[in-house]
Amino acid sequence: MSGRWRDENASGGRQAGRLLCAALCCVPVLAVCAPPLADVHVHYKWSQEDVTSARQAVDTLFDNDVALAVVIGTPANYALRLKRLAPDRVVAVWSPYRTPGEWSSWAYDKGVLGRARQALESGDYRGIGELHLIGGFTPHWRSPVVSGLAAMAAEFDVPLLLHTELSRPDYLEGLCRAQPETRFLWAHAGAVLTPQQVSAVMTRCPNVWVELSARDPWRFVNNPMSGADGALLPQWLALIEAFPERFMIGSDPVWPVENLDSWDQPDTGWQEYRRFIDFHRTWMSRLPPELEQKVRLTNALTFFRMGEN
Repeated sequence: MSGRWRDENASGGRQAGRLLCAALCCVPVLAVCAPPLADVHVHYKWSQEDVTSARQAVDTLFDNDVALAVVIGTPANYALRLKRLAPDRVVAVWSPYRTPGEWSSWAYDKGVLGRARQALESGDYRGIGELHLIGGFTPHWRSPVVSGLAAMAAEFDVPLLLHTELSRPDYLEGLCRAQPETRFLWAHAGAVLTPQQVSAVMTRCPNVWVELSARDPWRFVNNPMSGADGALLPQWLALIEAFPERFMIGSDPVWPVENLDSWDQPDTGWQEYRRFIDFHRTWMSRLPPELEQKVRLTNALTFFRMGEN
């Protein structure tokens, strides 16, 4: 790996320029550099640390030509471990999850709002999420914690990353229309929803952007977005073409998914990272070049304000 990849403290230039130059001009003579990409759904968790150190995780990002990684820590300060190692490439978002199982109970914890405010005031975090809103566990979006975090995201001008796993898109639509100043990043395109359902929300809520992590052949398999040849299915292609500035990609390196937050089974998601990313590279390579670049990189740079000083 070239030294130019590793030097994350070089001065000068705007942030977006540094990211693109680092990603495009860094290959050893005998290597082939893939186009740089932004991964807007990355986890670094307590259950991953035993099998993947922070340095190994960052090296994985470098090895896969990731110019921007949006990292969710569990607990939250785990994201800062990656940020310290690659400050020009890693954006840390604040998560309310501190222990296993809080993905299903966070919305009932009134202390979340105070901890979120303290985290955002620190300047260490540039987003809130990933917040799981799943049928059977989720209060109404008008509840104090859910609506309060959405309002706080608007106050601090940071995005709110949401994982909604519901059979209909009504929940997110109600929330995004009630909080028009909040920028929402919708994980997994609604996880189990159809392109038509995703389109309905995006049409009615211009403050919703979508990322496509885990919509791969191994997760959320009942509603695939690609065919056996790796190309997007026509309805998914039409959806991305309809909203070319509002789609991004992510790896969501959590594996195996059936052992979510298990105490006795390590999460080996980082060992699966390349295949998750290669899935996206395959279908993106068949897009028109301008659209491919937007989905692969520039939409995320714009959304996370990476071109701003």
